Amino acid sequence: MTTGTSSHSSTMNPDREDVLNEIARKWTKFSKRDLTNITTNDQLIGEIVKKYNIKKEAAQREVDILMDGRNLSP
Repeated sequence: MTTGTSSHSSTMNPDREDVLNEIARKWTKFSKRDLTNITTNDQLIGEIVKKYNIKKEAAQREVDILMDGRNLSP
């Protein structure tokens, strides 16, 4: 028997939503699905390295600047 609750919550952390929107504007190669699957800064850095073929150190700097102490935790 189901309770009507979806496994995908529509009530995302508003700070996370803001961060994901900023990431989407800066790195346009990410799909919405890509972004919702990323939950840590390290994952984000790894995906930037793969999608944009840049060095990890450069991706780390860019993420540090964008995140400014925030995190991607759901």
